[in-house]
Amino acid sequence: MSRAEIAAASTEGAQRAPAFDTARRFDPLLIVGTLIVATVCLLAVWGPVIGPYDPTLTTASVAVPPPSPSEVPGLLIAQFSGQLETPPHWMGTDANGYDVFSRVIAAPRADLTIALLATALSAILGVGLGLLAGYFRNIATELLMRVSDVMQSFPVFISAMVLVALAGRSTTNIVIALAFVYTPIFVRLTRAEVLSQRSRGFVESARALGTSELTIAIRHVLPNSLTPALIQLSVTVGFAILLTAGLSFVGAGVRPPTPEWGLMISTGANQIILGEWWPSVFPGIAISLTVFGFAALGNVVERRHDA
Repeated sequence: MSRAEIAAASTEGAQRAPAFDTARRFDPLLIVGTLIVATVCLLAVWGPVIGPYDPTLTTASVAVPPPSPSEVPGLLIAQFSGQLETPPHWMGTDANGYDVFSRVIAAPRADLTIALLATALSAILGVGLGLLAGYFRNIATELLMRVSDVMQSFPVFISAMVLVALAGRSTTNIVIALAFVYTPIFVRLTRAEVLSQRSRGFVESARALGTSELTIAIRHVLPNSLTPALIQLSVTVGFAILLTAGLSFVGAGVRPPTPEWGLMISTGANQIILGEWWPSVFPGIAISLTVFGFAALGNVVERRHDA
């Protein structure tokens, strides 16, 4: 290849690189996922405070539908000008008189708290057990993996519902139940990565220096085996929120009048046949967007790691 051809190829590569970096920097999925997750996190902190009504108290308005799109501009002008004695019910009220909008924006506090705690607990347990099962090959670790296989053979929702039913309906028990059903995922992901890392050259070098096996596992193998678990974190948070809502829907989740999306859907489900769709539809949309946001972030992290 001539010098002119080499220079032309280098110029073409230099022109493509910035375009590739720009495409990665302005990933639409990353932007949308970040906006959704950031909004949910902010609502988890401020949602119960900024709502127009107390999300745990009923109002005198029962089963009031949300305003039509044509009424929204007039209501906004009237509210900001101080012409209204009470704030409008932007998403209507349910059959008990709860303001749907106030409860929808307050619900992330319960859902996200449970999901984050359960995910963190399952990740800590799963990564630790996965490290042991992958690095130390013996009868105990093989038994651990068989137990993990049995746990994963049962449907996640059924397992969580049975555990909550046996332990009692409380936030602590819900967190423990969710952590229990999601731990095998992190065990298997970490074990697979540890198996690939334990035969690397840096492990043999550490052994040659007289480092103990436990120290090698914790200081050298573990830091290089965390990537799959970290990628899984975002997806697990989203599914934990969905599972929390599912438990509340069947009556095994948080107790009323705590604002929680699954509980709101359950309360309004019986009214859909009467034409009162808003108590269930709005929290359903909120759950869908939240799960999508966390899944989008997990997808972006995985794609960038594989790139």
